Amino acid sequence: MTLFAITHVAIFTVDPRNRVIPDGTVVVEDDRIVAVGPSAEVAIPEGAKVIDGAGKHALMPGLVDSHSHSSLMRGVTENMPLMEWLPHYQLEHRALTEEDAFHSARLCYLEALKSGTTCVMDMFRFMDRCADAAGEIGLRVNLAPYVADQPGKDFFATRDENKRLIKTRHGSQQGRIQVWMGLEHLFYCSEDAYRDAVRCQQEYGVRIHTHACEQKEEEAAVLAHFGRRSIGMLDHYGLLGENTLLAHCVWLNDDEIKRLADTGTAIAHCPVSNAKLASGVARTPEMLAAGITLGIGTDGPVCNNSLDMFEEMKFASLIQKATRLDATALPADQILRMATIGGAKALGLDKDIGSIEVGKKADLVMLDLAMPNLTPHEVTNDGGNLLWNLVFAARGSNVSRVWVDGRCLIENGRSTQVDEARVLETAQQCGVSLYERCRAMSHLRVDMV
Repeated sequence: MTLFAITHVAIFTVDPRNRVIPDGTVVVEDDRIVAVGPSAEVAIPEGAKVIDGAGKHALMPGLVDSHSHSSLMRGVTENMPLMEWLPHYQLEHRALTEEDAFHSARLCYLEALKSGTTCVMDMFRFMDRCADAAGEIGLRVNLAPYVADQPGKDFFATRDENKRLIKTRHGSQQGRIQVWMGLEHLFYCSEDAYRDAVRCQQEYGVRIHTHACEQKEEEAAVLAHFGRRSIGMLDHYGLLGENTLLAHCVWLNDDEIKRLADTGTAIAHCPVSNAKLASGVARTPEMLAAGITLGIGTDGPVCNNSLDMFEEMKFASLIQKATRLDATALPADQILRMATIGGAKALGLDKDIGSIEVGKKADLVMLDLAMPNLTPHEVTNDGGNLLWNLVFAARGSNVSRVWVDGRCLIENGRSTQVDEARVLETAQQCGVSLYERCRAMSHLRVDMV
């Protein structure tokens, strides 16, 4: 049995009351939280290992990246809007090998974990190897293969691959691996692929993940081709519902927001990627007001360049304030909930992760407050200035320790599971080789539509 206590830390529980404990203690037994409260009131069990924050650390739930794509393609497809960018990005999938996928995932999972992300929704290829990478790093991952079955899109995953992954990996690694039905896009997948995904969701009890409404030009192309907008087409295919997560949804109208809310469909909001690809600014305040479950996603290194969810939280708020000329838009407490319990709920994991509560999994992040960007700090029962600085000043480099399932995976900012230098060395070699192969295939670029 593993038994430890984290004491004298400022705890941001993100529970239903948004409780903040200025001087708190959390007790963990095996993979679960068994006590949370003020340090003066929580008894530390005999024999427990004690990690003393000494009033210089904060403890928060692990961040949840609700939409990402593992990749070694960082900084090589730049200065292009989505519709121009996609044909270049797809060269990676034409050139990708199983080993490329493993090293991509291992690098991305390490970067995510070191910056405080404990759970990732990853949409990629050769995802059995991504599961292997997650096993090495220790991260909690949701795997949604890039499935496409339209002519000319055979460089993506197949439906059979997705089903095999469900049968072999879903619920593996003590439940840390969850497999979804993954669908690339309306232009890549047939009607039967969508309807088959719904059948598989019902048969296997898994969830469905796909992209929708990312760019204005894309939405116009969908309407011209199908005679319906994206949400209408997904609704027609029977895809909307509480077991579906849609990435992006930048270009939603009022009726579509209402329809997603009414069906319980969740959204992964990717503000940095949407800005970088000139896709626009999603209507997140209206989505939240309608009751839509909303998580935050990085969209991966290929169209974000960073997997730091602290950066993503800050930008998610600032882009709304700037474009609406409203300094009150998306305050810190709302953003923090989106990046933790909101993302957990979007992934169907909110009963286990996303907040610091008794009975939940011990997916925890400790931040070092004795650093210039978080000094001075004042913590009160409503969070004090530290609440705002977690969103607007903190960075992944403030993360000192990370636990997933009660296992300490990051200690003093370094992985306890892998040789980081070796991970970087192999990713560097693999990445350069992949770039060369992609350049050699540049004549194979195919437009999205």
